[in-house]
Amino acid sequence: MLQTTSQTKPPFEGIGDALSRLLRPAIGFQHPDDVVKDPDLRLDEKRAILSSWASDACTVTDQPHLRWLLGSPEPVPLFEVLDALDRLERRQRALNRWRGLEATTGMAEG
Repeated sequence: MLQTTSQTKPPFEGIGDALSRLLRPAIGFQHPDDVVKDPDLRLDEKRAILSSWASDACTVTDQPHLRWLLGSPEPVPLFEVLDALDRLERRQRALNRWRGLEATTGMAEG
């Protein structure tokens, strides 16, 4: 039987939480910054959550400047969601430039 250590402990509590995170990974985020800062999400997962949050499906009735993601305690301004998406894109571009530099200088791991 596999023993759980701090290195093998899953990032969820119980099967219900695991299924919830798998089926609805956006649940539990209170602000777009929480998504950007989450260490357990890949960049594409963060982008998907923020894109969903920015979509018309999350628009607050009669307040198109607000978005309310399922499971979040209150709506947030659309510009905050778009700003978080922009920060992710800038981070990805910087990482891509660094990787390109790494490859051209022969510093790539291998």
